[in-house]
Amino acid sequence: MTLPEFSLKDKVVVVSGAARGLGLTQAEALLEAGAIVYALDRLPEPSPEFYTIAERAQKELGTSLQYRQIDVRDVENLNKTVEEIGSKHGRLDGLIAAAGIQQETPALEYKAEDANRMFEVNVTGVFMTSQAVAKQMIKFGNGGSIVLIASMSGTVANRGLICPAYNASKAGVIQLARNLASEWGEHKIRVNTISPGYIVTAMVEELFKQYPERRTEWPKQNMLQRLSKPGEYRGAAVFLISDASSFMTGSDLRMDGGHSAW
Repeated sequence: MTLPEFSLKDKVVVVSGAARGLGLTQAEALLEAGAIVYALDRLPEPSPEFYTIAERAQKELGTSLQYRQIDVRDVENLNKTVEEIGSKHGRLDGLIAAAGIQQETPALEYKAEDANRMFEVNVTGVFMTSQAVAKQMIKFGNGGSIVLIASMSGTVANRGLICPAYNASKAGVIQLARNLASEWGEHKIRVNTISPGYIVTAMVEELFKQYPERRTEWPKQNMLQRLSKPGEYRGAAVFLISDASSFMTGSDLRMDGGHSAW
């Protein structure tokens, strides 16, 4: 095998927010690298694409993709689900925490309950998911890699996109990762973040219908003069979960087309 450090063969990885979108795209990349993947999401059923990928995992890739419905705010069931996954395989090697929500509202109009919900999902939910996985990693003693999906919005304020609570929550994710890395390094657990730029997903396509000018204005704000696709973050997922990044922890992998480097 060439570049064996990228192999995830027989490793067990949990991906939250993987019923669709970026989480599902990254889950597929992990499967192609050989991992056994469990997708967690609050939706009763994942997207139709999920089942196509799950079938491919079994028939072509010799591994498996399974779905567990769980809201990351339900900490008791979250811990129970993650523990069951670890106990079934006798190991738990990785996590990509991609579950998150967005709300575009001016700061003067933001309601406290909306802000609290944003932080509960995007920060506390990510924290508790990481904690649940880390407990299993420590129990089995093999260490592991945890990847939190942050955003370039955790570092910069987006021009023309009014998301004060979301941006604050993603800044919290970046800082959370640093602190988890500092505490869990002694257990051979690495914790890093990925900070994507603007990604064209189904949700963003709907947003463009409401704000058509953003389709042309957003690309002008980065150095590559275009928007990204979910598939462009596949390699980052495999890199950070695998041994290819074995000496990387407490770091933020910013992938924003140079948006915040101006």
